[in-house]
Amino acid sequence: MVIKKSRKKPNALILTGFGINCDLETEFAFNLAGAEAKRVHLNDLISSKKSLEEFVILAFPGGFSFGDDISSGKVLANKIKYNLLEKIKEFIQKGGLIIGICNGFQVLVKMGLLPGFKGKYFEQTFTLTYNDSGKFEDRWVNLKVNKQSPCIFTRNIEFLYLPVRHGEGKFYTDKTYYLDELKKENQIVIQYCSKEGNLNVSYPLNPNGSIDGIAGICDKSGRIFGLMPHPEAYLHYTNHPAWT
Repeated sequence: MVIKKSRKKPNALILTGFGINCDLETEFAFNLAGAEAKRVHLNDLISSKKSLEEFVILAFPGGFSFGDDISSGKVLANKIKYNLLEKIKEFIQKGGLIIGICNGFQVLVKMGLLPGFKGKYFEQTFTLTYNDSGKFEDRWVNLKVNKQSPCIFTRNIEFLYLPVRHGEGKFYTDKTYYLDELKKENQIVIQYCSKEGNLNVSYPLNPNGSIDGIAGICDKSGRIFGLMPHPEAYLHYTNHPAWT
């Protein structure tokens, strides 16, 4: 008789509330990938009704948290930072994984979790600001993955084709030494590119004017990852614009 060992599914917390609106797709995506995903309202984390200790993955989905007031993701970033700072620090120290998609990426950057230079989380060094086009961009984009990046979410992936939908997706800093540090540590994970994989593309291939065409970055450990495109929006072949 062969006894098969059961493999426990990793618990994933999908944050919801206050205008987050991609939580259902993100929950479905994690379950599809083999996780045990659960949507949890931010207030339940703040009140300790639910604990981060129950999970090994924390996902910040896309949406329009707090109506994108002030700037996209800023209000939610502050609400989390000033209510859950110590709990998130502990979650990171214990090896938890964090991903932020679109608005979630904006939250991670404006909260300072990304890029987290030298382990100094909660210090903002970059921002995500208004698209150069001056309008909301809703299109599919080609993405090249940096194979040298430590990001665990993109292992064994070379290219991606995903949709973007945002008005403030321009990854930017006016401090060149921050960009140099990002490159030095290989924390740039994905960049907008042409169909052939060429970088340094202009609009509309780079839909927002991001510096160096950056579409996603990670921290030095590779366990915290943020990106503007929506992987949870491409879960079936019929989601592809050319599926017919």
